[in-house]
Amino acid sequence: MSWDEWARHDATALAARVRGGEVTPAELAAQAAAGIARTNPTLSGVVELFEDVVADPLKDGMDASGPFAGVPYLMKDLGPTLKGRLQEMGSLLMRGNRAQADSFLAGRIRQAGLNIIGRSTTPEFGCCSSAENPAVYVTRNPWNTDYTTNGSSAGTAAMVSAGVLPISHATDGGGSIRIPAGATGLIGLKASRGVFSIAPNASDLTGLVSIQGCHTRSVRDTALFVDRCRGGAPGEFMPYWSAPEPYTDLIRRDPGRLRIALSHEWGDYRATPHFVRELERVGRFLEGLGHHVEWALPQVDFRAAFAAQTTCYISNFAQTVANLLAQHGLDRPPADRVEPINIRIWEAGLNTSYTERARMQAVFNTTSRAFGAFFEDWDIILTPITALPTPLIGTTEYLTISDNPSVHDWFGNLWRNFAYTPLANLCGIPAISMPLGRQESGLPLGIQAQARQANDGLLLQLAAQVERALEGRWNGGERPAVHVARA
Repeated sequence: MSWDEWARHDATALAARVRGGEVTPAELAAQAAAGIARTNPTLSGVVELFEDVVADPLKDGMDASGPFAGVPYLMKDLGPTLKGRLQEMGSLLMRGNRAQADSFLAGRIRQAGLNIIGRSTTPEFGCCSSAENPAVYVTRNPWNTDYTTNGSSAGTAAMVSAGVLPISHATDGGGSIRIPAGATGLIGLKASRGVFSIAPNASDLTGLVSIQGCHTRSVRDTALFVDRCRGGAPGEFMPYWSAPEPYTDLIRRDPGRLRIALSHEWGDYRATPHFVRELERVGRFLEGLGHHVEWALPQVDFRAAFAAQTTCYISNFAQTVANLLAQHGLDRPPADRVEPINIRIWEAGLNTSYTERARMQAVFNTTSRAFGAFFEDWDIILTPITALPTPLIGTTEYLTISDNPSVHDWFGNLWRNFAYTPLANLCGIPAISMPLGRQESGLPLGIQAQARQANDGLLLQLAAQVERALEGRWNGGERPAVHVARA
């Protein structure tokens, strides 16, 4: 295909061409590999290309009869493991680390017909807002390479936005699907708790806030991914729920008239005036689609919620680092191979007491109940995806290479920008970023919709209704400056 033709296809359309005999999975993989070669020197979104799988898409067990029929796919270098493949987690400490087995979700992805052809970039252990450490790599935003993609699903966002692939893997422990999708003009769904498994290395009990997912450029691709990759592995801590009907069927129908709340004042955090105007504009657009829209806010103790979220992150990441150190026979993180903030997180959280975790969980409960009560009266709450503009490359205050001596101050700085995404992880509710706004810098601005627990289908229905109203022209039909279809 020409690059323009390639970029106009979503994953569903590419799969249809494979089933129609017009193209083979190997040809799709070869074109995606060529797209990576064309864009990655500028964007640094891909850590490794699996050349053996590009040559033979069936090599690692991909089922070409699955609905995606061999569409190429990148796996974020964090989370699901691939047997025999490197997983280095954006860290010098993990250089050369090879997985011993496929994760359960990796198997579901291959059964769905997605051909995993490489690894995409992530910040160290996924613990910051940008894949940006010059000693490892610096991932840049295709819309303007002076800016970050945000994170932590940085490389996936860069490659899907640049037209290299139509769909790729992302994870979200506090916004890491939605925030980079919002800054690069993509669709990013954080599913409810109990949708995607993280077996065998963790469960919803130990993972608590982390969710798997993908970035796409079409709602139907996201819906198909959820339909075919969801479900729990044997021995899950909690039941994994299923939807009454496939989302690929549900999204063909518009939702009924929705009660949509607009909000940007979350405790101490406020969006910039420009972001508020973009949110209001999108609210008027949704009113034009027949929905009821007004300003409203859940009755949440936001200070307590963000403090609990900080405790969760510090204690979770400290244990993650501790487990990795044990694999290497180390007593503490080496300063030349682990980034400074991650060392401080390890120091601050390693000895978190049960009492501290119990207090954290109590706030998780009251926060979840408050959002639950809110969704008795409202179907959707709409916010900007971030409160502040996407940072320029080199803005170290958000990075784990920061020299900030205080972990709590560092997290507090994160929340000032990334205020609207993490509480969905705390509560286990679904949220989606839709590319409906524009920042003053010219970068895309995602608008986030959140709904009650297990109402993922409603978010996809709304996104599909918006997509139809826009005639499929997300981002006004514009393409990024760095794109496979540009010379």
